[in-house]
Amino acid sequence: MSQKKGYKIGSRNVFKDIGVPNSEEHFVKAQLVFKIHTLLKARGLKQVEAAALFGVRQPDISNMLRGEFRQFSVERLLRFLVALDQNVQIVVKPHRNPNHPPALQVL
Repeated sequence: MSQKKGYKIGSRNVFKDIGVPNSEEHFVKAQLVFKIHTLLKARGLKQVEAAALFGVRQPDISNMLRGEFRQFSVERLLRFLVALDQNVQIVVKPHRNPNHPPALQVL
């Protein structure tokens, strides 16, 4: 007789789901790194070129793109986006959905 395994529907934040401390910050960083990676690919920039543009070492870019981005603050990742000619806006607005908690979000 086979038994069905149960599952739990997670939140949008995998870091929160697995119990990582500061999960909101990690989620925002992951979203920012994804945007940076997308822009680097679209422009055909190599890691060495990105490192020079951002003022960091190539191994730091490699680590960041592989998900090791703890060493970078959210502010620094935002500066990387600005270096890639992106406008960055921070919008603060009242929370209005009682079914979901307030959250940080990268659009």
